[in-house]
Order: sequence, then structure tokens, then C-alpha cells
Amino acid sequence: MTTEQLPAASREIRLAAYPEGPVTLDHFEPGESPLEEPGEGQVVVRNDWMTLGSVARDQMNPDTALPIPVFQPGVAMWGRTVGTVVRSHSPLLAVGDLVEHFNGWREYAVGTAHEFFKRDRSLLPGPEYFLSQGPTAWHGMVGTAEVGEGDVVFVSGATNGVGALAGQIARLKGAAKVIGSTGSKEKVDFLVDELGFDAAFDYHDGPVAEQLAELAPDGLNVVFDNVGGEQFEAAVQIAAPGARFALCGALAGQHGADEGGRPRLALMSAITKSLTLRGFATLHTPDQIEEWNAQFGAWLREGRIVFPHTVVEGGVTVLPETFVALLERRYSGTVVVKLS
Repeated sequence: MTTEQLPAASREIRLAAYPEGPVTLDHFEPGESPLEEPGEGQVVVRNDWMTLGSVARDQMNPDTALPIPVFQPGVAMWGRTVGTVVRSHSPLLAVGDLVEHFNGWREYAVGTAHEFFKRDRSLLPGPEYFLSQGPTAWHGMVGTAEVGEGDVVFVSGATNGVGALAGQIARLKGAAKVIGSTGSKEKVDFLVDELGFDAAFDYHDGPVAEQLAELAPDGLNVVFDNVGGEQFEAAVQIAAPGARFALCGALAGQHGADEGGRPRLALMSAITKSLTLRGFATLHTPDQIEEWNAQFGAWLREGRIVFPHTVVEGGVTVLPETFVALLERRYSGTVVVKLS
């Protein structure tokens, strides 16, 4: 295999300042880091694809309740990425290996081989497929909510990277009806026509509880909540006895000081209906990720699932504007940026 020539420096994106309101391009700054041959036990990885998620907005605050470190002004940001090993001084990884890691927001990553996780290129249609939010969707829908035959399922925020796969997983696990919420008529059509949801609604079109009651007259058995706020409160109201809630996110309160992150729980409803409310973290184990990748690959080969994603090209320089657009909810599915 031909060894590619390394540039003298790797371009990267740094946090310029903590936002006090909406994120703008002024909160990012370009930078460069010298790129040298790796030391003993180290590898150099050319970053090929990176995924962007709204969780990075929380990391742009000086502190966060999430169990992940925050970004520091003047320092390169980081995120989930796949790339190709282009230099190796470790027996664990060879030049040409595909790896997944978290040193995104830059063109090249350098580190010890233990910081990178080797992936089997033959398992999925393309490297970017390893960046799906499937491990979270799978763990929440199957491991936490225990979706099964005959369930009526509601996925809030169903067009984001997690929700779009969670609804498909519910259908493949035998759910009788899968309902999704989103923010526009176009996204409603996307959920039903392209992802196979049985029904979907725009939460702007009226009280969520009324829309859910119409679509699930006998109640909800499983709720996969990405949003919180009114949508969580409505799901509790419409839940059937014994319903299981997988609490994945709180998009309604994630940006700024919106009260959507602190919804009211109708406690007597939860008690009398024997509801199960389980939050789950998205710090997945290697076994959980491998389990998902194997299942995802099988379903893709069988034509039973699709990977809804938006591809943005342009390298690291387009990351800030792409992230701002993500926060403005201009995309559907997982957002992946082609870095090389």
C-alpha cells in the first residue's frame, strides 16, 4: 500500500468563546497543529467522516450536567469520527485500517493505538454508516423500553439521528403501530413515506396530547422520548397502563434556559398506570456497538432498514456553519461531514 505524504500541519476548528445565547460562527475559530511522524505505539489517522450532534451545544457551555467533558476556548473541539490509518508504529493497527474515534473537528488525529477502535469495512455499505446513532436507538428501544410484538410506540423528535432509527427498530421488533413527532409537514411525510412510520404529526399543529389521543386511541405502550417538555407530559397523559418510557434526551430544554428540560410529571397518572420511566446514558460499551453494527449490517443487506442521513462536503472548514444549521433544525437524520 502506498504511504501518503503527510502535510506539515493539520487544520482544526477551535472554540473561540462560550456562547451566552444562540451559537453563531463567531463562536468558532480555525487553527492548525503541527503534524509529525508518530512515536512508538502511536498512529496517525486521516479523518474521513465526522458526525455532528446537538449534544455538542451542551459541551460549549462552561459546565454541563452531562457526564462528558466540555470544550475549552482556544482548544480544538472533539467529536465522533471515522478515518483511515496512514502511519502506524503499533502492532495493533496497520496502515489502511478503518478506525472510529473521538478526535474530530480536525483533519488528522494522532494518538496511541488504544485510542482508536478498528472497524470492519465489509460490515456496512460505507465508513459513514459506522457513525449512525443506532447504538443509542437500539439500546433505548430494545434494552430500555423492551419494545415487542403489538406495542403502540411513540418516538418524539423522530427525525433526528436517534429517533429516525428508533422508530424503524420498533417496527422491525414487531410493534403494531409507530408514531413520530416532528416540526414540519415535509418531515412528517419523510417519516411516513421514507422511514415507514405508521403515523406522524407536526407538534406545531395543536396540543400534542390531542394529536396523540387521536393517533393512539387505546394508549401508548412504549415512549422513546428525545424532547421532554409538552411532548413528554402528553405522552404520560396518553400512556396505557404499564407503558414503558425510555428517556433519551430533552431537546425542548437543551438550548438556553427553556423550561422544556424540566417537564411536569403527572405523578398520580404515573402511579395509577404503573408506568416505568427509565433514563439511559449513551456511553456505550464496545460490545453494544458491535452488536448494533452487526444487526444494522444484516438489516441493510436485507433491505429492511434505511440509514437516514445528510451528507455535507467541504472538509473541516464547513463544520461551524453545518453545526449552526443543525441547531436550527435544518437537517433530518444523522448529519455526517466528509472531511477528506
